[in-house]
Amino acid sequence: MGVEIKVEGLTKKFGSQMIWNDVTLTLPAGEISVMLGPSGTGKSVFLKTLVGLLKPDAGSIWINDRDLTRLREHDLYEVRKLFGVLFQDGALFGSMNLYDNVAFPLREHTKKNESEIKRIVTEKMELVGLAGAEGKLPGEISGGMRKRAGLARALVLDPEILLIDEPDSGLDPVRTSYINQLFIDLNAQIDATFLIVTHDINTARTVPDNIGLLYHKHLAMFGPREMLLSSEEPVVRQFLNAQTIGPIGMSEEKDADELAQEQGQELPPLPPIALQLQTSDGTRRRAERPAGEWCRENGVVPPPGSFMSKNAGVPGVSQHTAHTEHAEPERAVS
Repeated sequence: MGVEIKVEGLTKKFGSQMIWNDVTLTLPAGEISVMLGPSGTGKSVFLKTLVGLLKPDAGSIWINDRDLTRLREHDLYEVRKLFGVLFQDGALFGSMNLYDNVAFPLREHTKKNESEIKRIVTEKMELVGLAGAEGKLPGEISGGMRKRAGLARALVLDPEILLIDEPDSGLDPVRTSYINQLFIDLNAQIDATFLIVTHDINTARTVPDNIGLLYHKHLAMFGPREMLLSSEEPVVRQFLNAQTIGPIGMSEEKDADELAQEQGQELPPLPPIALQLQTSDGTRRRAERPAGEWCRENGVVPPPGSFMSKNAGVPGVSQHTAHTEHAEPERAVS
């Protein structure tokens, strides 16, 4: 089962350049969280800081009642065994075939014999759909297969926390959909705590249990998926719905003249909130909540057409009459 990660007042600088300041959030145990943000806001830096590859300038990262920022190198090494990391490009060794790439953490960090290593590697490669590709080199396979091989390697030590950096980078929409479904299925099977850094809005709208948004050197918002997808907070609304009206510009922030020109312009309506992706076999994930539950509990009326299913009847029905059982979601239409 995954573990909770509690981040308090985390601050990171490179020299005089502030990357982000006073970031505070809790990644719930066993849940899928997504971290968004415009380019250059330090999302990948945040992942590297969580796993202890970068040291923050201030703040704490609590895992199992231990603050990673204050651990000695030996103790930090032990805590890192809780993590599996999928880097943006897969970070595979080009001279090793996929089998040896996936086996590498087992050979490096355990005393398992080759028979046991083979069993584990075969199991993880089957899990990510790479059975039969063990002998291929990274240069002989597609980008999507390299991502899945990197994911298999991240899974071989049975991590309780999975950090995933830009899984959609370099992938077409179809392959992105496949890997998103794989994350949902994996979370149901291993119950690990997931943190995914991505720019893909469809991923953010349909995969996670929680969403965070880094913007202008701080955490703009973090919370349940439905909270952010129904938010009227300008930067959250603009980013999650890919709108041009709002504080984000081509160079991160719009200047005063650009913002003045937008005064009085009517914002497009919020698109419907799509149903969250379900597991391939229809089983319910432990972290999964019924569609619309957060909105009902907090008295928020979601956009019309939210939580629609192909089996839910007439288009235009809101979450108040949409079902909360498992079903295939329709695309959200604004």
